Amino acid sequence: MRAVQTDRNFWRVGRKIVAAIWDAHARIYHGYEVIGLDNVPQEGPALIVYYHGAIPIDMYYLNSRMLLQRERLIYTIGDRFLFKLPGWGTISEAFHVSPGTVQSCVSILRDGNLLAISPGGVYEAQFGDHYYELLWRNRVGFAKVAQEAKVPIIPCFTQNLREGFRQVGIFRKFFMRLYNKVRIPVYPIYGGFPVKFRTYLGKPIDYDENLTPHELQIKVATAIEDLINQHQRLPGSILMALLDRLPAFKSQRKGNTCASSGSEISKEKAE
Repeated sequence: MRAVQTDRNFWRVGRKIVAAIWDAHARIYHGYEVIGLDNVPQEGPALIVYYHGAIPIDMYYLNSRMLLQRERLIYTIGDRFLFKLPGWGTISEAFHVSPGTVQSCVSILRDGNLLAISPGGVYEAQFGDHYYELLWRNRVGFAKVAQEAKVPIIPCFTQNLREGFRQVGIFRKFFMRLYNKVRIPVYPIYGGFPVKFRTYLGKPIDYDENLTPHELQIKVATAIEDLINQHQRLPGSILMALLDRLPAFKSQRKGNTCASSGSEISKEKAE
């Protein structure tokens, strides 16, 4: 028992140190802010559903901020290819990252934890762009999880995420065909720009037993699209995202809305 307790203390201290480093990086390099943190319960389960950028660095930042300010760790679902990378096993054990099945996700939530899922996953990361279209491809697994666990869903979006890191923008069809064959990230990215990041956590979508998983998926997608339309300049601009670091420049919605830019979910609703 002493060894188990020592191990838990080791991970707890280690997580705090890593979180402090990530949070310092977020504040200094991106002027990182979290808006709507009060929408996350102080205790008890909730499912955070988020838009996936080229690199989900915003989730590292959000998890760090949550751990430091709320003493709560966000369990995260990661793509299976990650667990084949050297050293990832230790990271996943420390921060409770797992490939996730419906049943394992339900179990995490029933234990009273926070859980984060991106329905778009690696596909959205690789082939999304600065129009911030949701690329969920009819995935409803997260909705099944929320319905079975009977937990609220918190929509999540980070402003200027695609301006921090982007795909190269050429040979898209080639890389899409290659990705569909190998199922690992193959589309080159560039960036690391010190743009302004703000993570917006929307109002919780409460459990409703009358909704089907498909109906809940549409409801959550609409909530995330609303966050995008309200807080993201469309199309995204690296220059303007850099200027957002200055107090005189606050992001305002410009250009087409996410729905008119061709979101897969919006197209499905229109049909």
